[in-house]
Amino acid sequence: MAGMSPLFRRNGQTAPQDRLVTLVRKPGCHLCDDAQVVVEKVCGELGVRWEQKDITQDSALYEQYWEQIPVVLVDGRQHTFWRVDEHRLRRALADS
Repeated sequence: MAGMSPLFRRNGQTAPQDRLVTLVRKPGCHLCDDAQVVVEKVCGELGVRWEQKDITQDSALYEQYWEQIPVVLVDGRQHTFWRVDEHRLRRALADS
């Protein structure tokens, strides 16, 4: 199903390998470290790709999220900030 058009997938769901979770963080942030543990666990169990971006290295991310880090984006859309709830992230990745 991975190479199959989304039109032909059951329920229109996106396959796990087609999803992307982005953790926007900064060095030395304990909440960011906590968020990373949750993101790594959930994405690893579901087979979802994830990446991290350093807010101190990207002025656009800094402008948008500086008060909210860590921020988790799912497929480019903001999912949560500050604290990441494992069950909520798991549901968000399973829903689409």
